[in-house]
Amino acid sequence: MNYASNFVRVLDAGEPITLLSGVMVGCFELFANEGTRTITDLKGKSVGVQALESHELVTLMAALVGLDPAKDIHWITEPKVKPIELFEQGKIDAFLAFPPEPQDLRTRHIGHVIVNTAVDRPWSQYFCCMLAGNREFVARYRVATKRVVRAILTATDLCAADPAGIARRLANGGRIARPDYAAQTLADNNYKWRDFDPEDTIRWYALRLREAGFIKSTPQKIIAENTDWRFLNELKRELKA
Repeated sequence: MNYASNFVRVLDAGEPITLLSGVMVGCFELFANEGTRTITDLKGKSVGVQALESHELVTLMAALVGLDPAKDIHWITEPKVKPIELFEQGKIDAFLAFPPEPQDLRTRHIGHVIVNTAVDRPWSQYFCCMLAGNREFVARYRVATKRVVRAILTATDLCAADPAGIARRLANGGRIARPDYAAQTLADNNYKWRDFDPEDTIRWYALRLREAGFIKSTPQKIIAENTDWRFLNELKRELKA
C-alpha cells in the first residue's frame, strides 16, 4: 500500500507495478501556526517537508489555489530533525502531518489544521492509500493476488466497523504505543472503498502531477498500462456491505 500520488510518480518512472484497488481516504492533515489560516496564506511562509510525498501533496494544494509553489513557499528540509519538531519550536509555519502526529498536536493544543484530506475537497473525493502488486506476480498468480486484495479489504471493513477494538488489538500486539490515537485515526478516516472509483483517483492525481511538472505520462497512459480493477470488481460483488 502507498499514497496514490506516489504510485503515479513511480509508474511514470517505469516501475513494474499494477494498481489493484483503493483502500481508504484521508490521513494527511496540513497543520499551520496561528498566522496562517488558509493555503493562500502560505505565500512567503516556511513549510517543513521530510519526504517526497509531503512535498508533492503540499505543492498540489498550493498550485490549486493559484500559488507558485517553487517561488511562493520556502521549503524547509532538515534530514536530522522532523518537521513536527521544527513546528513545535516555531521555526516553520506549516507542515504536513501524518498519524499519530495530528492526534498528538491536537491533544497538546499546538497549531491548527488548514487542510484535512479526510474531509476537505477535493482530497476527500479520492483515495489516498491504494493497493498495488508486482506486475509479474499479479499476472502469474491471480488467485493469490485476489486473496491478498480480499484480506486487505476485509481488514479495512474491520477498521471501519470497530475502530476502538482494532486499536486495542494493535496495542496488545505491540504494534502501536497509543491506542487512543489509533482509534481516533481509524474513526476519522473514510474506509468506504466500495463507494470510490480508484481510476478517478489515478486520473486526478496524474493530471495534477503532470501540471506541476512531477511526471510526463498522461493519465490515460498510466491507467491503460498499469491498472487491473478486475479483482476489486469481483470482491465488490462478493464482499457486500
